Amino acid sequence: MGVNSFKELIVYRKSHDLAMEVFLMTKKFPREEMFSLTDQIRRSSRSVSTSIAESWAKRRYIKCFINKLTDSLGEEYETEDWLDYSRDCGYITQEKHHEMISGYDEVRKMLISMINNPQKWCN
Repeated sequence: MGVNSFKELIVYRKSHDLAMEVFLMTKKFPREEMFSLTDQIRRSSRSVSTSIAESWAKRRYIKCFINKLTDSLGEEYETEDWLDYSRDCGYITQEKHHEMISGYDEVRKMLISMINNPQKWCN
């Protein structure tokens, strides 16, 4: 396998980087969104990578590993929906939306691959 830490996983690094991009992007959102859209998209984007980290700790048991990756996938989909709201409310451009969705599309595909092939990752 060759991977010793969740931090070495491309899917983790990509999702962490995207969450940081969401954080920086949402600093420009209107103040009235602070406790709604801003808070929600930050939470869900961070949960993608944190659930990957949790899944790594549970990889001794395939069902637990898959369960946490499935949680990560759910958070990824939620983040995409919040990105749609961000675009539709005029807080981000169509170009920024497309860039972010493309990044999350990569993460989603990697998560699905891991879910479908857990034996590659589990002890």
